[in-house]
Amino acid sequence: MADLAIETVDLRKRYDEAGGVEAVRGLDLHVPVGSICGFLGRNGAGKTTTIKMLLGMTRPTAGTGRVLGLAIDDAASSVAIRRRTGFVSDDKDLYDAMAAGELIRFTARFFPAWRADLEQKYVRRFEIPLHARVRTLSRGGRTKLALLLALCRGADLLILDEPTSGLDPAVTEDVLQALVAHVASAETTVFFSSHQIAEVDQIADHVAIIDAGRAVVSGSLDDLRDAYRRVQLVFDGEPPAAAFRASGVQRVKRSGRVMTVLTSGGSDPVVAEARALGAVSVDVAPVTLKEIFLETVAAEDSGA
Repeated sequence: MADLAIETVDLRKRYDEAGGVEAVRGLDLHVPVGSICGFLGRNGAGKTTTIKMLLGMTRPTAGTGRVLGLAIDDAASSVAIRRRTGFVSDDKDLYDAMAAGELIRFTARFFPAWRADLEQKYVRRFEIPLHARVRTLSRGGRTKLALLLALCRGADLLILDEPTSGLDPAVTEDVLQALVAHVASAETTVFFSSHQIAEVDQIADHVAIIDAGRAVVSGSLDDLRDAYRRVQLVFDGEPPAAAFRASGVQRVKRSGRVMTVLTSGGSDPVVAEARALGAVSVDVAPVTLKEIFLETVAAEDSGA
């Protein structure tokens, strides 16, 4: 679809050499053009393997995927994807022997659409020491340099794997604000994986939560905030064991006289059923992205 920067359908990756481990198993992703999409998941959930497939670094075992309208399992298309994508890996792999300024000039030669104006802007903003060898830079300095190289190449898409991992709060804030400003000014899409829910909540407008190789939650962050509710029911005695018929019920917990229902389908159908079950009080509260993440991952663990 023309309005999607990234689309996957039932994407799978199996590593037979690792004993048949299926790192990604039936992943559906839909990342709109011009969005900032946070890709959340625990260690081992399949985030990095997904990114490698999107960039053509490894081939899918099954399923389909398109990045910028190009098939990820086609060799020629994957080269075109990498030409149009700025990628920052988790390890910020750079040429350590070069000075920072040399690496910038070296990289710029490969990209005809290189933005010299943005280069100057981010050298100043990130306080890049141009004469310092890359190997002497701090982790924050390496991250800022890697991000500059990605931002200035005129890319249609930025794919960032844990871009703020190990950074102090001040550097993290600078990186996040740079991403927001860049998307607003350069009509770029950002897809970034993270363990930091607060960072995704701060800058993303779309989110995909992956667990055990599958997307368990995906969509507009505003829509998710509108749809998810926690409904707390209090009964005169022990809550009934009846199952809710309302669509979107994610999890039901009982403790003493209290039943708590997490729903992604709005609260009204759950409240109507609660009244019919004889609840003496009903309280409805919004749910944070952190709570959505913890509850959906917990639901996957329990098989709910």
